[in-house]
Amino acid sequence: MAFALLETLMILLNVAWWIIIVQAILSWLIAFNVINTSNDIVRSIWIALDKLTEPLYRPIRRVMPDLGALDLSPMVVLLIIIILQRAVVPALAQSMM
Repeated sequence: MAFALLETLMILLNVAWWIIIVQAILSWLIAFNVINTSNDIVRSIWIALDKLTEPLYRPIRRVMPDLGALDLSPMVVLLIIIILQRAVVPALAQSMM
């Protein structure tokens, strides 16, 4: 049972990883005017990704200094995900054996 929970956690961390990567790429495409948010599909995807990631970014943005247009909170969240995937979850799995 516990291993199923850890496996589910790993899957959720992978999904969060890809959502953040897709949002970053989409933000670059919007910033460089490759795609436009006046398109309904692009706007819908952007809003959905923002609603998914904002709860992850908000606590980090409160702690980090304001760097103007440069937002490092996605990178911090990705680093936290890497630490969880490579150190915390395996340690939990090892302790359950």
